[in-house]
Amino acid sequence: MDAGIKPVLIVGAGPVGAVCALALQQQGIDAHVLEAQPADARADMRTLALSYGSRLILDRLGVWSALEGVTPITRIHISQRGALGMARLSADEIKVPALGYVLPYATLTAALNQALQDARISVEYGVAVERIESELDHARAHTSAGNTLTASLVVVADGGRGEAAPDPKISRDYDQMAVVCEVQTELPHANQAFERFTPEGPAALLPKDDRYALVWTASNADAERIAALPDAEFLTALYRHFGGRQGQFLSASPRKTFPLKLAYSGSEADARVVRIGNAAQTLHPVAGQGFNIGLRDAWELASRCGDTPVEALGSSAMLAAYARGRRVDVLGGVGFTDFLVRVFSNDIAPLRHARGLGLLALEAFPPLKSFVARRMIFGARG
Repeated sequence: MDAGIKPVLIVGAGPVGAVCALALQQQGIDAHVLEAQPADARADMRTLALSYGSRLILDRLGVWSALEGVTPITRIHISQRGALGMARLSADEIKVPALGYVLPYATLTAALNQALQDARISVEYGVAVERIESELDHARAHTSAGNTLTASLVVVADGGRGEAAPDPKISRDYDQMAVVCEVQTELPHANQAFERFTPEGPAALLPKDDRYALVWTASNADAERIAALPDAEFLTALYRHFGGRQGQFLSASPRKTFPLKLAYSGSEADARVVRIGNAAQTLHPVAGQGFNIGLRDAWELASRCGDTPVEALGSSAMLAAYARGRRVDVLGGVGFTDFLVRVFSNDIAPLRHARGLGLLALEAFPPLKSFVARRMIFGARG
């Protein structure tokens, strides 16, 4: 390999890019990382729901033990408002320590950034990539600083924010926004999460410390109105919307909103370039699939690179094999979340009854419950 050509260049030092760089190092492959945000950028205040499968990835990278303030989800209660049908998933039934874990996004990024430093992986902050050009045996990344970096493989893990993002192959604007905040409930969460389907969209309560992280989906117009309600009115509206399974809602943190959409670009881009995480697919947050699929992208790509001879790193054959290996998992997650949103976010009577029967079947048949839970936790290989 030419001394001026890096083996792998990763665009984006967020969790997906960082996991990819760390996993590549375990495979004996050096990665150079570019991050558009400055090193001292304001911490992201979002909440993450990690599957147990994602915990295993972070464990293998030596990151999990460094995380603090992680709340396990041991049970999930699934229901639909105003109709029959309910299902409960339990970590004990699946024989795993937890179905998932809730933690601040900033906690994970801080631990991954420290792991990158400890591993002495080269990261340049405040460097945006403006365009990427593919050649037969390498790709060139042109930065906002006027520099050009060359690599056998360029991994785009920038969350789809870069200038060179392709038009998605599949896209859908759900005309919905998520209202997110933290809420205190009258009853303790006891590590149980709730997924409540309503005609306006799903609402999720995720145990976080001694409170819940709330994700309340509503139409664009309703979401802005809901988020702007005074605290007392917001808590009353949430109780009417969600119900009283956790007693009264006692307090809420300031609300934020973000739009919800489906965008699937796929793993394939140009030769020598591959997209992973939100740069390849953006999913609705229902069932918490998107971020976990992105971590599996990073892990599987690094594994594929490790199994590839150095002279074939980034080749069309290698990237095609990676894309084939990820297709079932990614498209399964895309289809599953899109199905849930479209089938559950309405009040059509025949669908309402069918949904109820589906939830009853999920509750009544342990093999079906295990099948669904394991695929939510581990993806297509569950």
